[in-house]
Amino acid sequence: MFQVNVPSRMNKDDFVACFGGVYEHSPWIAEAVWEIAPDPEMEDAQDTPDGIHVVFRSILDDANYDTKLALLRAHPDLAGKLAISGELTSESTSEQASADLGNCTPQEFEAFQSLNNHYKEKFGFPFILAVRGYHRTEILEKFRERVNNDVDTEFNEALAQVHRIALLRLNEIE
Repeated sequence: MFQVNVPSRMNKDDFVACFGGVYEHSPWIAEAVWEIAPDPEMEDAQDTPDGIHVVFRSILDDANYDTKLALLRAHPDLAGKLAISGELTSESTSEQASADLGNCTPQEFEAFQSLNNHYKEKFGFPFILAVRGYHRTEILEKFRERVNNDVDTEFNEALAQVHRIALLRLNEIE
């Protein structure tokens, strides 16, 4: 259960300020979650990371293809230009640091750049992986595997990873 930022006790502005970054550059999802009247029988569950994640997830799952694609495109490349220039969101910075992506060897960095370019060219959005718990070498391995997927499979996998990232971020909110 959230201890400080309890969704059922927050006004809309505070809720969106707190939860708006759960899905990368997509505060519209938090705004939509706020608009859903909480079910009084579910209030306790909705005041937990897992419970509120169900509501967040339903908003994105019900969105149309173009909206989902825009959300995927809002994600940064792994070990990409934004990371190098320090322009990632604080959440993405922390997540990429946890996977040691800032310490790539020149060969690993080149592999990430090449894979990022090939992946975006093939799929139209960046490679997305909930990197927490992975080391950069494991991420490169996953990257090399997934770049061979077909477009539909990878679109669905990217959305699944976005949901996993969101749940991890929700679990960090106090």
